[in-house]
Amino acid sequence: MAEQITESHQQFDLIINGGGMAGATLAWGINYILGANSHGDKAQLKIAIIEASPDDNSHPGFDARVIALSYGSREILEQLGLWHDYQGIATPITDISVTDRGHFAQTSLNPTDYQVAALGYVVELEQSGRLLHQKLAQANSGVTWFRPDSIKELKQHQDRIDVTLAGGQCLSAKLLVASDGGFSKVRQLLNVASVQTHFNQSAIIANITTSQAHHGKAYERFTDQGPLALLPMNEGRSSLVWSMHTENVDQIMALSPTQFLAKLQDAFGYRLGMFEQTGQRVSYPLILTMAEQLTHHRSVFIGNAAQALHPIAGQGFNLGLRDVAQLISQISQAVTAQQDIGQFKVLDNYRQARETDRKQTVAATSGLVSIFSNNYWPMVVGRNIALQLSHCIGPLKRPVAYQMLGWREPLATMHHT
Repeated sequence: MAEQITESHQQFDLIINGGGMAGATLAWGINYILGANSHGDKAQLKIAIIEASPDDNSHPGFDARVIALSYGSREILEQLGLWHDYQGIATPITDISVTDRGHFAQTSLNPTDYQVAALGYVVELEQSGRLLHQKLAQANSGVTWFRPDSIKELKQHQDRIDVTLAGGQCLSAKLLVASDGGFSKVRQLLNVASVQTHFNQSAIIANITTSQAHHGKAYERFTDQGPLALLPMNEGRSSLVWSMHTENVDQIMALSPTQFLAKLQDAFGYRLGMFEQTGQRVSYPLILTMAEQLTHHRSVFIGNAAQALHPIAGQGFNLGLRDVAQLISQISQAVTAQQDIGQFKVLDNYRQARETDRKQTVAATSGLVSIFSNNYWPMVVGRNIALQLSHCIGPLKRPVAYQMLGWREPLATMHHT
């Protein structure tokens, strides 16, 4: 017999731990799709979001970094009714140049080759977070926030999951979604193991201005220090992500702005003219973290709580957004069929649907790290031959392009019925 819910428990259909990019998009998307499919019946789930940060300004997921949305992610955001809002803050990537410092080999990707308007879109996390939270602040969003707060205890039952917050409140729901990052508290409380791969690398990020306009062009350059990416931003800025061996980071971070720009100029060259200014520099270690399972009893992991990737291919958020799309698909189908959204069948369908894309994207990203962060001479020669061949022979670069476009698999079925 199922244990009864006490009166002290606030009841919800869904609890989301973590109101960052993945969690906020999920909360908005579920009720948007249900509302679009309800034909005026106003179907909606009652959703709780637990968020540790008191406001968006202190949210670690909404910092100075940027995300490169793939074209496939744009298609998902269109289905969720969000792309119109994102267009105002997104900078289109109109071209991608890939080069290896000190070698002639290079390749490029152009949107006209794939019949798309842009290869991707660069969005600042801070602006994206503000946009999503403004959408969720609408009176009809169906979302209740618990912030600043965190989960203290979980208790799984046959028909629900109970959550006790550090602030003392008790919540119950059919399903708990962990979107609480690479160091997921939910994963820890449920004793779900994770596998970590240390690349002995850290990333330095900063916003840079250059003497020449970027014209929407993104650059990926493989240097002696490590892979260096420059992504086009609005107001003529570019976002720098420079991955390098961890032992070199402190030395680079200690440089004055002028010294840092000179070091960057030497590594990147003059494709954008002179590097003129740098914003605040931040560094963080690069670690691949993969949860050993995507689901648990009445619990599911999405985004970085499921897998946190190396940024070399810029696919972390895009992979997480595909998690979100698939979970919305499974939940909306269950609601339409008047089924329990937290039952094993729903969660297992999600797990099976995400398994291949997840493993292939992680493997491809880790493979790129091994190939392009390696100065072993035969490896350098091999990758330069590959770059040159892909530039000359279009079909050879198609798998890379499809990865960047987010076309690894068909979109989850979320279309309005």
